[in-house]
This record gives sequence, structure tokens and C-alpha cells, in this order.
Amino acid sequence: MAVRAVLKMGDRRLLERSQEVQQFGTSELEELLVDMHDTMAALSGAGIAAPQIGVPLRVVIFGVGHNPRYPDAEQVPYTVLINPSLTPVGADMEEGWEGCLSVPGMRGLVPRYRSLRYQGYDQYGAPIDRTVSGFHARVVQHECDHLDGVLYPMRIMDMRNFGFHDVMFPGQPEVDE
Repeated sequence: MAVRAVLKMGDRRLLERSQEVQQFGTSELEELLVDMHDTMAALSGAGIAAPQIGVPLRVVIFGVGHNPRYPDAEQVPYTVLINPSLTPVGADMEEGWEGCLSVPGMRGLVPRYRSLRYQGYDQYGAPIDRTVSGFHARVVQHECDHLDGVLYPMRIMDMRNFGFHDVMFPGQPEVDE
């Protein structure tokens, strides 16, 4: 349908908690998902949350196939996740470099749970219940943070590990989630 403008860090709308989706299978929800998909694809993102395009609903999409921007990342199935809840599986955390469509050109080392269970619904209201780890778990946590008004720089433990991608990783392709 349309590639939407992505809100950038500093826009107050990115700091708000999003509202639960009340109705599934609607034309409005379908249009939102198409716009989110088109926007994510146009920007070669690994995922996007509805608040990033100015829609304060608890909706995220994510997925990574063979993508030259993620040469070492495992594949993550394309997923529509609505009204999600995340439950860590164990206490193990790991740090990993993240970028974000709302924080363009920047990278930061972010601690995340290594494994987690996520639950929610697809666009038709069918339940989703998965236990994942690694890059898949990182992407889900990153996108779901947007639903609570959290951007990845807020999770960085040492600001020396935050900066412009082209300065920190010269010659490497930029990766945004």
C-alpha cells in the first residue's frame, strides 16, 4: 500500500505505551500491516513496530531471510505479532550490537535475554506461542520494546558502546532492526 515515514528518536510518540488491539481481521488492521511490511522492506529492516510509523497499537512485524545486511544472522520467520507478552527463559543475558530504523545511522551494544517465550496473536486473532533464542529472541525483544516506549539506547549499559555505525564499523553495511 504505502511506505510510511518512520518516526525518529526525539519524537515523543515513540516514548508512549501503545494500546491493545481490540479487533482482529479488520481492513484497518490489514492496511496497517501492509504499510508496516512495505516500510520495513523498503528500509531493509529486520522488524518494525506500529508506533514507529505513528500508530499507537501493540503490533509488531519481523522476519529475516537471506539478507546481505545480516550475513551472519540466523533466519527468523516472518511474523505478525499482536498484543505480545514476553517471558524470559532463564536469566542468561547476552550483549549484541543493535541498530534501529528510528535511530538511523547509530549502533549500540545492548544486553538482552538469550532465550524467551513470546505469546500473542496473528492478524486474525489466532494464538502464537513460541520459545526462541539467539538473534530471533533479540529481534522480538527489540521490536516489543517499542510498544512500551523503549528505544534500544535506553538499554545500553556503557555509552562508550554507542555511536555512529560508519565510524564504529567502517566499511561494514549498516543494519537496522
